[in-house]
Amino acid sequence: MTTALPRPAALPRDCTFDPDDWAILARHWYPVALSREIGDAPTAVRLLDETLVAYRVGGSVVVAHDICPHRGVPLSLGGGDGSGITCAYHGLRFGEGGRCVRVPAHPESKIPSRLNLRTFPVVERYGLVWTCLRPAPDADPVIPAMAHWDDEGFQQINCPSIDIAAFAGRQLEGFLDVAHFGFVHLDSFGDPGDTVVPDYSPVRHEHGFSVDYWSTASNYPHGTDKQAPPGFRWLRHFDVHLPFTATLVVHFPDGGRLNIMNAASPVSARQTRMFAPIARDFDTDQPVQAVYDFNRTVFEEDRAIVEVQKPENLPLDPKLEVHIPADRSSIAYRRGLRELGLSHFFTA
Repeated sequence: MTTALPRPAALPRDCTFDPDDWAILARHWYPVALSREIGDAPTAVRLLDETLVAYRVGGSVVVAHDICPHRGVPLSLGGGDGSGITCAYHGLRFGEGGRCVRVPAHPESKIPSRLNLRTFPVVERYGLVWTCLRPAPDADPVIPAMAHWDDEGFQQINCPSIDIAAFAGRQLEGFLDVAHFGFVHLDSFGDPGDTVVPDYSPVRHEHGFSVDYWSTASNYPHGTDKQAPPGFRWLRHFDVHLPFTATLVVHFPDGGRLNIMNAASPVSARQTRMFAPIARDFDTDQPVQAVYDFNRTVFEEDRAIVEVQKPENLPLDPKLEVHIPADRSSIAYRRGLRELGLSHFFTA
């Protein structure tokens, strides 16, 4: 007979992560919604198995536990008007900073401070709402950098998010993989006749590593009339910000640059919401729907692979999967996660 250890109070209910891994992951910042998705009404979001509610007061976003401290009803079931949100059960009202400002049953009584919501810090950047569940005291937010987003001449595009029934580490590693273009992306840009992976070397930096990858693999969508000059070598610059965000700057033949962020937000150990803001300095006068559609096609192709990988988690022990020279980014990524102190993410 075994006796289960008590669950630490700080963990979310039904946590799918190893407790120690969760505590490490919760120190980092992740996007939980597109900024345009958060308005006056309360909106339910989820991060690392924590249920959250997001709403705007005076234009600023509040992120809090999606639980009314009175009787535990999700606040996302209530309403909002830009100055606060109201619980659907007893009408308790919460405003700026998650403070309870009205108890309809006792409008003249002093409101206990324990009725205030537990809130989390918020930063809006790249058209996304970022938060952190366990920020270090007095520390500045560490949001992954995205080159060119604010540069003159670049267009900012916020693609719709994509839900993936897989672990964020698997999804991010797939974004870094340069050997699958000619096999997985046949409907978008991949060329089955150009699958050789030239050498490349990851370079470590403070938040992860970067990679300059040169190859002849085109980034033009299939069906376009644009063609790269014969023998043109494409430069793809990857920049990884551990644990689950990376950016990719693609240098096009005409001197254009496209930067796409792959921000894999860990909804749980088995569910990921992937955000993909884009900045580009070409075709800036063209409708963004074509970008949405191409981006969706590419990530749907990736999703079909990521969701069937076994084990579902990302093995951090280098002996648990076989590696080839093309996997240098994958190896660097797994090494970086180990150096964060992570052990294993969940048991399949």
